[in-house]
Amino acid sequence: MSPGVGPRGAALRALWPALLAALAFRALCYLAMTAAAIWAERRPAPTLPDLVLERLPYVEWLARANYWLWLLCYLPLALALLLAEPRRWIRYMVTGGLVSLARGASIALTGLGPPDPARAGPGLGDRSFGEALLALVSPVDVFGRGTISAYLTKDLFFSGHAATTLLLALYLWHRPRLRALALLGHALAVISVLLSRIHYSIDVVGAWAVTFALFALREGWPRASGAPATPPRW
Repeated sequence: MSPGVGPRGAALRALWPALLAALAFRALCYLAMTAAAIWAERRPAPTLPDLVLERLPYVEWLARANYWLWLLCYLPLALALLLAEPRRWIRYMVTGGLVSLARGASIALTGLGPPDPARAGPGLGDRSFGEALLALVSPVDVFGRGTISAYLTKDLFFSGHAATTLLLALYLWHRPRLRALALLGHALAVISVLLSRIHYSIDVVGAWAVTFALFALREGWPRASGAPATPPRW
């Protein structure tokens, strides 16, 4: 071990090719999902009644801060997992990529219109596919200019906010303190998408079902304490 490099730093350094590969896989899956969402945005789609949304208020400030709130709930805990268990983080990123692919396919198959058309963004307008794709994969555009909420109004089933935060909670399940924080973050993300009118309640339920199924296929049933189950190599 090099002087000044702790065990965690040494583990991260040894695993950096696998870490970068997992990150690249996740990014490519996100790109594919975004491409499917842009394609779906051009299709006409109906707005459906929602038993839950009909009984909830619309909260404008949450709609404006929605993606920043998701980042706050997601990024610190994802970094904590990376530092604590880099090998598990790699598997988490691969599973996250598979969730993104499933979400892209679901968006292309369902064709749902926005829950609240009066408060939905303007959509793609006359922007080309390439122009929209570049903007939607740019963190500067997404978080600084709100391009997702402006460009995409039909990327609904299933909720990415709910899926990503739940998956993180599942990968942290064996760590009680981090699990509690992750579940709190997941609850905040779910509440925010409903009060912001950017998802139907069925989008959240669908995210729970698909995310848990993919996690269980790769990792087995989540354990409440102790070491996680022996993972598969893929």
